[in-house]
Amino acid sequence: MATVKIKLSKISTRAPKSLSKEKVKKDSDKLQLELEELQNLLYASASHSLLVVLQGMDASGKDGAIKNVFESVNPMGCRVFPFKKPTELEMKHDFLWRIHQVVPEKGMIHIFNRSHYEDVVIQRVHAWVNEHTIQQRFEQINDFEKLLIQTNTIVLKFYLHVSKEEQLERLEERMHEASKMWKHNDNDLKEREYWKDYMAAYEDAFEKCSRHAEWTIVPADQNWYKEYLILQKVVASLKSLKLKYPGLKKEI
Repeated sequence: MATVKIKLSKISTRAPKSLSKEKVKKDSDKLQLELEELQNLLYASASHSLLVVLQGMDASGKDGAIKNVFESVNPMGCRVFPFKKPTELEMKHDFLWRIHQVVPEKGMIHIFNRSHYEDVVIQRVHAWVNEHTIQQRFEQINDFEKLLIQTNTIVLKFYLHVSKEEQLERLEERMHEASKMWKHNDNDLKEREYWKDYMAAYEDAFEKCSRHAEWTIVPADQNWYKEYLILQKVVASLKSLKLKYPGLKKEI
């Protein structure tokens, strides 16, 4: 299947000016009610699962999206997994080993804060692996996502598209606001020097790894709009399953 080349520089990081923030927030409240019911159905039926992948530059709002988009979800049916630098044990395995261990079982929603895409983005930007390995990983990711989909896991991949200016503002907030200082990392500012390289690496990942699970580019400069778009996609995907509550089990 041919994939259209995505150019992030041509995609706005903000909501359309014609859109009402007040209306979007009201619509988001309605979607939260729907998500609550749909998650109950997913958990009860235990026939499908949902994997939500969140990628984006530092300070693109991944943590906030997880907190606010899934606020109505029952914690019993939802788990969050952050992916940082691989451990020594993980480095002794293939790059998907640590990912495959935490994909959602039937009935569950799992959210990845960063993911297997770190292994074809940051590692490529810093040339920690060679280009041949990157191309192999694209194919391995496609096969992996195909396997998940064929075994009844919905895979939703979101790239939180923040502007370089908004990112800097958020990173600076972390140095001055007491409630955000714990998030500060000196390395985040250094990584801004590779902005163009990151954009190119992500664009290539979008093109090469949309074969089975398409990417959704989410404008992320305004949290209310970012969260609404993710919520909308999650609800629509769960509704498409047309799940029903299981009936009473017959006693043997």
